[in-house]
Amino acid sequence: MLIKVINPNTTWSMTAKIEECARAVAGPGTFVEAVSPTMGPASIESHVDEALSVPGILEQITLGETAGVDGYVIACFGDPGMDAAREAAAGPVVGIAEAAMHAASFLGRGFSVVTTLDRTTGRARDLASHYGMTRQCLGVHACDIPVLELETDPDARKIITEACRNAAEKDGSDAIVLGCAGMTDLCEHISREIGLPVVDGVAAATLFVQSLVTMGLRTGKTGEFAAPLPKEYSGLLEDFGSAAPPPVRGK
Repeated sequence: MLIKVINPNTTWSMTAKIEECARAVAGPGTFVEAVSPTMGPASIESHVDEALSVPGILEQITLGETAGVDGYVIACFGDPGMDAAREAAAGPVVGIAEAAMHAASFLGRGFSVVTTLDRTTGRARDLASHYGMTRQCLGVHACDIPVLELETDPDARKIITEACRNAAEKDGSDAIVLGCAGMTDLCEHISREIGLPVVDGVAAATLFVQSLVTMGLRTGKTGEFAAPLPKEYSGLLEDFGSAAPPPVRGK
């Protein structure tokens, strides 16, 4: 089984960390490949960033379909381009916010999300509503560390840990959901420090995709998620038209 984990930003050091965490939970016989698009933002912290990440995600889906990928993980907590990715892919596509929220809902009556910047909390609340998790999601909190500084700020682990502790105390939560793929390596440490289960969406999504493929399940293709109607695109999106697959630009 081949699972492709797409980090929608172009920061390859973060992609390497995501790949390590995804491979750590994959079962025997499952190969995980993590990639960044060849186009798009260095980090995703706004609606504009999300929108501009989608062509790169679809490029990687197209390449994955050619390479025989069995399923995909979208490794950004905003779950950008999910509907488009599900149209474009034959196998299952799971976003890390969707996976983490569902996993956390199995662990108690409610969970808190701890994400990066305050401006992204609204998107997390929207996703909780979209995924039917409004009752279980007891709060969304920001640690106010920009995505790229998760790798460079020496105090990031301490700040995020305390944000998780405070969120759990304020909300009365049974579990914490980490609201950024860049936090994927902090689960064990934070869980040990605060005494609660901490869910990383990269691990959860990887295992959900693996399970769906093992059960022989795919996205239904008879309705909304059927392949898009063929047509031409113009301007910067010309290469995404039906006449040719998206090009591979240099890393």
